[in-house]
Amino acid sequence: MATPIAHELIAAIATPAGRGGIGIVRLSGPDLSRVIEGIVGRPLAPRVATSANFVGAQGETLDQGLALYFPAPASYTGETVLELHGHGGPAVLAQILRRCLDLGARLAQPGEFTKRAFLNGKIDLAQAESVADLIDAATATAARAAARSLSGAFSAEVRALVEGLTELRMFTEATLDFPDEDIEFMQRADAAGKLSKLRERLDSIAARARQGSLLREGLDVVLIGQPNVGKSSLLNQLAGDDVAIVTPHAGTTRDAIRSSVEIRGIPLHIIDTAGLRESTDPVERIGIERTWATIARADLALIVSDAREAGADADAAIVARLPPSLRRIAVRNKIDLAGTEPTRSAIAGAEEVWLSAKTGAGVELLRDAMLAAAGVHEDMEGTFLARERHLHAIRMAATHLDEASRHLRASPPPLELFAEELRGAQQSLAAITGDVSADDLLGVIFSRFCIGK
Repeated sequence: MATPIAHELIAAIATPAGRGGIGIVRLSGPDLSRVIEGIVGRPLAPRVATSANFVGAQGETLDQGLALYFPAPASYTGETVLELHGHGGPAVLAQILRRCLDLGARLAQPGEFTKRAFLNGKIDLAQAESVADLIDAATATAARAAARSLSGAFSAEVRALVEGLTELRMFTEATLDFPDEDIEFMQRADAAGKLSKLRERLDSIAARARQGSLLREGLDVVLIGQPNVGKSSLLNQLAGDDVAIVTPHAGTTRDAIRSSVEIRGIPLHIIDTAGLRESTDPVERIGIERTWATIARADLALIVSDAREAGADADAAIVARLPPSLRRIAVRNKIDLAGTEPTRSAIAGAEEVWLSAKTGAGVELLRDAMLAAAGVHEDMEGTFLARERHLHAIRMAATHLDEASRHLRASPPPLELFAEELRGAQQSLAAITGDVSADDLLGVIFSRFCIGK
């Protein structure tokens, strides 16, 4: 954890841009007495909302509101914090902020308040990132996951694993001092069993972190198939709105049409694309090229076909060009015309859903299949709203533990290499909470925060 450090006084408007009933100017620094005297004109009791006139340099009233004073270290940043709650007009807040700057504060950088909270040991790095995630959460499920990470649940899991690795490292380093008995020591201490349990715990954390990443980033779902198979109708049905033009004429969709929907708390970004076929129309050909570019970036493909022509050779040609790693679901549309019931099945490991985008029959089955393809579980309450850097750190730790296990199985086991892999795993995980972090990483993380946070 970072140690407390001294900072210059910073100030920023902490509420969103635009007009509102209330606006807040926040300050943080080692000494706010000059600002309090210059704006409020009298001492403030700690942690008490005090009604006050906010005055300018000539004593004129800039606004009326509440002043809240939080002496260090009992504040969000760990420094002395002052919040001025006034009316939410942009001009009024700008005047108050300008007065704070005239009294010696400087304008805060994006995320600087939360960065100071981290540097002063009030929160760890994973908690700091969850502040931004909580603000940006697009669904209630994502907001709950971010709040869970902010409370320290994710950090606690990671730290418990780091402690287990530290204990095993310490034991391994100690056995290196007894080269004649090191193998017997390791066997008696069941180092292999301890390592296996640590790997299982890491897998559990990884699974919940991946779920959290899905909550945060969502899933890119691309609709592909030949022209006039009902891709646009399916997009409208999933979106619950007429976001795409639907006509009986093939080739209506020339460019990608995007719509974001929420299915049981999971954000899905659904993209309708131009029908895939040979074409001499230059505009349609450009649309087809963009379709393949979209497919290359997608997480899931819905291969839409006419239920009356299921299994056509053209569909096989489309499937053959898909990236091998792209998850896919075969959607047999227009069952209302084919006289078929809505069903969902898996044939030879391939998911297949029969539905009608026109009537909505079977669309709920498709929603279930999409969530299953994404690996979504019924219970998302144990997830952490993880970021890509968290997932990368977990993957690196898993690689180190796998290598450590390989060394331990060797005869005789190279304990120096075993200990080094444990150290690598420990450092990878410690980077999640910021116990081991580089200054440039901190700069990137906090620069993405909003000003005033």
